[in-house]
Amino acid sequence: MISMTNNEYPALRLENQLCFPLYACARQIVKQYTPYLKPLGLTYTQYILMMVLWEGGSPTMGELGRRLFLDSGTLTPMLKKLEKQGYLKRKREKKDERVVRISLTQQGWDLREAVKDVPACVAHCVNLSIEELESIYGILYKMLGHFEEGSDEDEYPT
Repeated sequence: MISMTNNEYPALRLENQLCFPLYACARQIVKQYTPYLKPLGLTYTQYILMMVLWEGGSPTMGELGRRLFLDSGTLTPMLKKLEKQGYLKRKREKKDERVVRISLTQQGWDLREAVKDVPACVAHCVNLSIEELESIYGILYKMLGHFEEGSDEDEYPT
């Protein structure tokens, strides 16, 4: 007879998965950004891409992909949409046309002013102490570092 319980496979129980609370928390936190970003025509992913651009410079698409853990299939339509909205420009390098550089327009820089208070507005949804937040932050970046070590460099075109 086939067992209808998951007792003999505890690794398959949802409550035993590290990925599930990470996934659920990430979804809930990202959801908190929607009321602030939607009126500006931004998704959360577009917002974090803009954050990288606001740090300065003109990164390549590959650099953005590595920094945001996104592939070119995700980045390209997002960059096209942000370019259409007037926030950035994409330019191919003359010596290697496979390399696409991204730079902000004045409108893109101005958008930074419109969202400058968003992190503080969203911060209230996470009811943790500074110490707890710093601990989680450190652990998550440690995990991301392990994923970076094993990543395929060819996944992100420069």
